[in-house]
Amino acid sequence: MLTRYTQLRIKLNQLLDACLTGLALAVAYLIRTDERVMSFLRASGVSPFSDYLILLLITIAITPPIFEASKLYERPLISSRVQVLLRLARACLGLTLTVVVVAYLFKLSLGRIILIMFGVLSFLLVWVKEEALRLLIKSRVGKEQSKIRILAVGSPESRSRVLTKVSNELGEWTTIVGTFDPAHDPISKLNEIIQEKGVDCLVISSRDLEMDKVEEVVRLAETQGVECYLMVDFLDTRISKPGFTHVGGVPMLVFRTGPEPSWQTVVKQVFDFIGALVALIVLLPVFLIIAILIKLTSPGPVFFKQLRCGLNGRPFVMYKFRTMYPDAEQRKRELLALNEMSGPVFKLSNDPRVTPIGRVLRKFSLDELPQLINVLKGEMSLVGPRPLPVEEVKQFDQLWYRRRMSVKPGLTCLWQIRGRNEIRDFKEWARLDLEYIDNWSLWLDFKILLKTIPAVIKAVGAK
Repeated sequence: MLTRYTQLRIKLNQLLDACLTGLALAVAYLIRTDERVMSFLRASGVSPFSDYLILLLITIAITPPIFEASKLYERPLISSRVQVLLRLARACLGLTLTVVVVAYLFKLSLGRIILIMFGVLSFLLVWVKEEALRLLIKSRVGKEQSKIRILAVGSPESRSRVLTKVSNELGEWTTIVGTFDPAHDPISKLNEIIQEKGVDCLVISSRDLEMDKVEEVVRLAETQGVECYLMVDFLDTRISKPGFTHVGGVPMLVFRTGPEPSWQTVVKQVFDFIGALVALIVLLPVFLIIAILIKLTSPGPVFFKQLRCGLNGRPFVMYKFRTMYPDAEQRKRELLALNEMSGPVFKLSNDPRVTPIGRVLRKFSLDELPQLINVLKGEMSLVGPRPLPVEEVKQFDQLWYRRRMSVKPGLTCLWQIRGRNEIRDFKEWARLDLEYIDNWSLWLDFKILLKTIPAVIKAVGAK
């Protein structure tokens, strides 16, 4: 019941939001094409509305996933206005930018005025909907019959966690009608409470309970058709997030430290492939120029290939434009004492092994461009922690460093936009990678990609 109620609330919100943003685009177009508005703005006409129908349909379709990516639906029913306001602003900004991209792809002359009005109207309409829902909730929560009746099961200490969790998630839509401790109370008491209080569902904290007691409670509840929710608090996980899945028809709990498979991860994979393919085609002349310069300025191959650690430490061959002399790996031993990076990674400013053209390539990260091939092969992503050489990974002296390999490595990440080689402590580098993993979203990837462009052009942190 709790899950169905939450899902129903989310689906209803998604449907309303999609309709409202579609309405916002239509109203923005109508205002823009009004003769009085055009005369006031001294603006020229725009394409007929029939040309915008495809854009309208796409806007309606992409609103729910974009709003979900902005975590607009990941909140309690009763939440602060400031929190909702900030998430809604981020969601509407992301939607407006996406509409710009879609309009460009379909070669529609949308106009800045329509875009601005669309963004503002989307924000206002969805905000009015949020306030209306808030008023509806307040008008209904006073009716006892409308509330979901919950029985908290577990020890007195663990039951307090149940009450806190339920209160934070469902607010005043629920009421706790009683408590039951299987370790001390007879099962007959649970039966009495269920029948007398008209219990809708049980929320069980199993942290201090034996599993046979939990099984006894669940069997009594299922016999009477009462739903049970078992809190996964019997394991004290610090990082991983529990989930539920089926493998071969067997229900299983799964503990993940990285992003959970979802439509966002699918979109990321598709975007990686298309983005890398387009970038390779567009940058082909740049590849040819760099290859010629490398060949003309130093002996040796154009590409440098090295074994790097990918997803979960699996090795793969990573490609780069060669920026060093052919004997660079042999000379590395002579320079180890000059390493400027603490930890297993080797970094050296003014490395004597780097060729003149290599310094230019490194300064603007042009040597990394061949890794677009790795992205096409599925070994890397456009955004993700930088892959390290296998030998450096073997020197990890902290077990938590390995968690940075729980996602695919990438061309750029937080390290590149927050200092790059100016960061001399590998712990800080690893911390930034884990910050990315723990807070991953498509929106975060988009922001990192946008910030990478000026960081590369300005050679921020380049050595």
